[in-house]
Amino acid sequence: MQFPLKTILIDDEPLALSRLRRLLEKHSDVFTIVSEARNGAEGLVEIDKHNPDIIFLDIEMPLLNGFEMLAKLTKMPLVIFSTAYDQYAIRAFEENSVDYLLKPVENERLIKTIEKIRNITKAGTNGMAGVNPYSENLLRLLEEMKPKKEIFSLSVKSGDRILLIPLTEITHFEAEEKYVFLNTLDGQKYLLNYTLTSLEEKLPKQYLRISRAGIVNSHHIKEVQKHFNSKYVIIMRDRKASQLTSGSTYGDVIRHLLDN
Repeated sequence: MQFPLKTILIDDEPLALSRLRRLLEKHSDVFTIVSEARNGAEGLVEIDKHNPDIIFLDIEMPLLNGFEMLAKLTKMPLVIFSTAYDQYAIRAFEENSVDYLLKPVENERLIKTIEKIRNITKAGTNGMAGVNPYSENLLRLLEEMKPKKEIFSLSVKSGDRILLIPLTEITHFEAEEKYVFLNTLDGQKYLLNYTLTSLEEKLPKQYLRISRAGIVNSHHIKEVQKHFNSKYVIIMRDRKASQLTSGSTYGDVIRHLLDN
């Protein structure tokens, strides 16, 4: 990035927008304001049009709030949050955005923000050109904040039929070589088109990864027995009283389960 930085201001309050514009214009060697937007939806359009280096972003806005707008971006500029609500100045966004400014923004506080920006761009000229760890971290954080879509069943093939197996009837999943199988309370076993890792991301929290080859539904555990090398044998409540052995590196998962 080169100074002055192409800058977009996004805020639904006209007075806050004009105040911020006047402050930034005092630092024309750092910022060149290329556009303004009054909400997140307009912000997306202006960012796409101008490809800014940095944006000053309000959080509480109509149509799309600041977080929702950022979640829709594929390329993240540097982000300075500006908000009247101190509750939004949470640690995660302190660490993952360049800075945040509480309204009304004061010039003294803005100068500290400019120092941060200069340090970031200086790091970029010392062998890190094109790397923006703040933006990468913010994208990762926004992805983690997205609510998971709740699922209630998994589909399996049985001959020419597709069956929907309720999660409440599933006791455990096991990987055998390249295949993953779903096991039910009534002792049935079905081949799945999922990996254990993808299942781990989809399933609700009562499903616990206990080894590289197994996930269990903690609601259907009958008994846990200590094994050797920090392993445990887990006996399920299914018709077959299935036994699974935990991996030695998954001991903390089992101990946490037992403590609850």
